[in-house]
Amino acid sequence: MLRYRQDFPILSRTVHDRPLVYLDNAATTQKPRAVVEAMTRQYYETNANVHRGVHFLSQCSTDLHEGARETVRRFINASSTSEIVFTRGTTESINLAAYSLGEAFLKEGDEVVISVMEHHSNIVPWQLLRERRGIVIKVIPMTDEGALDLEAYRALLSERTRLVSCCHVSNVLGTVNPVRQMAQWAHEAGAYFLVDAAQSVPHMKVDVQELDCDFLAFSGHKLYAPTGIGVLYGKAELLDRMPPYQGGGEMISRVTFERTTFERLPFKFEAGTPDYVGTTGLAAAVDYVSAIGIDRIAQHEHELTRYAMRRMSEIEGIRFFGQTEGKTSVVAFNVGDIHPLDIGTLLDRLGIAIRTGHHCAQPLMARCGVEGMARVSLALYNTPEEIDAFVAALQRVVKMF
Repeated sequence: MLRYRQDFPILSRTVHDRPLVYLDNAATTQKPRAVVEAMTRQYYETNANVHRGVHFLSQCSTDLHEGARETVRRFINASSTSEIVFTRGTTESINLAAYSLGEAFLKEGDEVVISVMEHHSNIVPWQLLRERRGIVIKVIPMTDEGALDLEAYRALLSERTRLVSCCHVSNVLGTVNPVRQMAQWAHEAGAYFLVDAAQSVPHMKVDVQELDCDFLAFSGHKLYAPTGIGVLYGKAELLDRMPPYQGGGEMISRVTFERTTFERLPFKFEAGTPDYVGTTGLAAAVDYVSAIGIDRIAQHEHELTRYAMRRMSEIEGIRFFGQTEGKTSVVAFNVGDIHPLDIGTLLDRLGIAIRTGHHCAQPLMARCGVEGMARVSLALYNTPEEIDAFVAALQRVVKMF
C-alpha cells in the first residue's frame, strides 16, 4: 500500500516541524488527488445546476450526478438507483429515516431497538422521535470485551418492535457487529433494520442485498470523498411509502396552492439543489478504492491493527477498549491515570494526530466507566513505520507523567 501514499499530498507535510503521522481516519480520511481533481474539473469545465437545464453544461452535470448514483449503487449492490438517496452524510441519513419512518409507520408505544455502542447520530434522532411520537427506545447491552450481547438482543425483540438501528462497526471499539444475523432476527419479529455503515463501508465489502437490511447509511468523508455528501440506501417499497423529509425544489412533481405532488424515487427525498460536485467526488472516491480493491485494503488494515496493538501492548499501564475477534482498524485506549486529552495534546506536538474524548458515544463511555478515551484509527495509506513513530511518541509522553 505504500505506493498509494503519493496520491495524498497532505501526508507529506510537517506539523510542529515534524513529519505528520495522521491516525484519525475514523473521524475523516484524507483525500486523494483523483477526488480533488475530479471535483476541480467539474467546477472548471461542466459546472451547472442539475436536472433543470436543457443546455449543454446542465446536461453534462446531470450525467455526472446520476452517474455517481449508479457508481454508489454498484458499490453497495443496491437493486436500483431509485434506492440511493444522496444526503449530507450518515447523520442526515439517519435523521431522514427516523423522521419519515416515524411519520409513516410508528405510533405511541412502538419500540425502536438500538445498541449501547451507537454514535450519537444513531441515538438522538430516535430520542427526538420519542418526543414526537411517544415511541419506546430499548438498548442492546454489550460484553466487557466489546461484543453485543446477542441473547439480550433477541430477548428485547417483541411484537411492539418496529425498527432495529445498529452500527455495523463501532467507531470507538472497532467491533464488527453481525448485522446480517441481527437483521434476520428483526425481520422474524416483524421489524425493519437500519445499518449505520459509516465505519464499515470504507473498510470492508458491504452488500445491502446480502445483508438484507432495509436501510443503510454512510458518509463520503470517511471514504476518501469530500465532506458534506453521504448516502441513505432504502428498499424501494419502503421509501415509496415514506413521506418526504424536506420540501422545496427538485423533490416536487407539481405545485399549486391547493396541493403538491412529489417526484418519483429517489428525488422525493432530495429537496433543493444537490451537492452535485460532492457526488462527483464521492464517485471518484468509490472508483479509487475499488481500483485498489476493498479486500486488499481490509487485509492491510487488519494487519496494521494487529501490529499496532502488539506494539502498544509494550507500554506499561495501557488499557484497550474493544478486543473482539476480527475488529476493524480502530484502537481505543487509555494509559494509567493520564487524561486522554493530555495524551492527544502532547502527541500533536510530536506530529502525531489521534482523536481523544468521548467520540460522540457518551453512553458507551459510561458503560466502560470512563469519561473519554484516546483513539488511533487507520486507513489504507498508513504504514508500520508510522505505528512505530506513534508508539515511540506515546512512550515519551507516558514518561513525562
